Amino acid sequence: MAHPKRRQSTTRRDKRRTHYKAETPQLGKCSSTGQLHLYHRAHWHEGKLYYRGKVVLEKEAEEVSED
Repeated sequence: MAHPKRRQSTTRRDKRRTHYKAETPQLGKCSSTGQLHLYHRAHWHEGKLYYRGKVVLEKEAEEVSED
Protein backbone atom coordinates (compact mmCIF):
# COMPACT_ATOMS: atom_id res chain seq x y z
CA MET A 1 0.00 0.00 0.00
CA ALA A 2 1.39 3.40 -0.97
CA HIS A 3 2.01 6.00 1.71
CA PRO A 4 2.74 9.68 1.11
CA LYS A 5 6.27 10.80 1.92
CA ARG A 6 5.08 14.12 3.38
CA ARG A 7 1.91 15.09 5.14
CA GLN A 8 -0.44 17.14 2.98
CA SER A 9 -1.57 20.43 4.50
CA THR A 10 -5.20 20.94 5.46
CA THR A 11 -5.45 23.81 2.97
CA ARG A 12 -4.41 21.59 0.06
CA ARG A 13 -6.78 18.87 1.26
CA ASP A 14 -9.69 21.29 1.55
CA LYS A 15 -8.99 22.80 -1.88
CA ARG A 16 -9.15 19.34 -3.41
CA ARG A 17 -12.39 18.47 -1.64
CA THR A 18 -14.27 21.66 -2.44
CA HIS A 19 -17.04 21.73 -5.02
CA TYR A 20 -17.85 25.43 -4.83
CA LYS A 21 -17.49 27.32 -8.08
CA ALA A 22 -17.66 31.04 -8.81
CA GLU A 23 -21.06 31.97 -10.18
CA THR A 24 -22.38 35.14 -11.71
CA PRO A 25 -24.51 37.13 -9.25
CA GLN A 26 -28.26 37.04 -9.79
CA LEU A 27 -29.61 40.42 -10.87
CA GLY A 28 -33.10 41.84 -10.52
CA LYS A 29 -34.78 44.74 -12.28
CA CYS A 30 -36.20 47.53 -10.13
CA SER A 31 -39.93 47.96 -10.69
CA SER A 32 -39.86 51.74 -10.31
CA THR A 33 -36.55 52.71 -11.99
CA GLY A 34 -35.91 49.79 -14.32
CA GLN A 35 -32.30 49.59 -13.15
CA LEU A 36 -30.51 46.26 -12.66
CA HIS A 37 -29.30 45.54 -9.12
CA LEU A 38 -28.32 42.64 -6.87
CA TYR A 39 -31.19 40.80 -5.21
CA HIS A 40 -31.91 41.73 -1.57
CA ARG A 41 -29.71 44.83 -1.80
CA ALA A 42 -30.56 48.51 -1.83
CA HIS A 43 -29.24 50.50 -4.79
CA TRP A 44 -28.63 54.17 -5.59
CA HIS A 45 -30.30 55.82 -8.56
CA GLU A 46 -30.20 59.57 -9.25
CA GLY A 47 -29.39 60.49 -5.65
CA LYS A 48 -32.01 58.23 -4.05
CA LEU A 49 -31.59 54.88 -2.33
CA TYR A 50 -34.16 52.32 -3.49
CA TYR A 51 -35.12 49.01 -1.88
CA ARG A 52 -37.92 46.83 -3.22
CA GLY A 53 -39.08 49.64 -5.53
CA LYS A 54 -39.47 52.23 -2.77
CA VAL A 55 -37.32 55.23 -1.84
CA VAL A 56 -35.57 54.53 1.43
CA LEU A 57 -33.20 57.47 1.63
CA GLU A 58 -32.62 60.65 -0.31
CA LYS A 59 -29.13 62.06 -0.64
CA GLU A 60 -28.92 65.59 0.71
CA ALA A 61 -27.51 68.22 -1.64
CA GLU A 62 -24.07 69.25 -0.49
CA GLU A 63 -23.34 72.96 -0.64
CA VAL A 64 -19.83 73.81 -1.74
CA SER A 65 -18.70 77.18 -0.44
CA GLU A 66 -15.91 78.85 -2.32
CA ASP A 67 -13.78 81.06 -0.10
